[in-house]
Amino acid sequence: MLFAVITRDKSDALQIRLDTRDAHLAYIKDTGVVEMAGPFLDPEGTMCGSLIILNVDSLSAAQNWADNDPYAKAGLFKHVRIEEWKKVIG
Repeated sequence: MLFAVITRDKSDALQIRLDTRDAHLAYIKDTGVVEMAGPFLDPEGTMCGSLIILNVDSLSAAQNWADNDPYAKAGLFKHVRIEEWKKVIG
């Protein structure tokens, strides 16, 4: 099953994102369940959130993945939403 993890960073939290980016990318690689991912950008081109598509067995597995993301553990996010997602194009 595919799930979209949609996040928005807390305001003025860019340094948290930068400080934990390597750990976040290693977590993506190590868990092996991310189909695609990337940051949202504000009008100035600064990272301000994330879209991550997970391939896991259940909503609880997606929630567990999101809870253990180094970004989440560092307190980066203001909002996190997880939705089941169906790939149609691409």
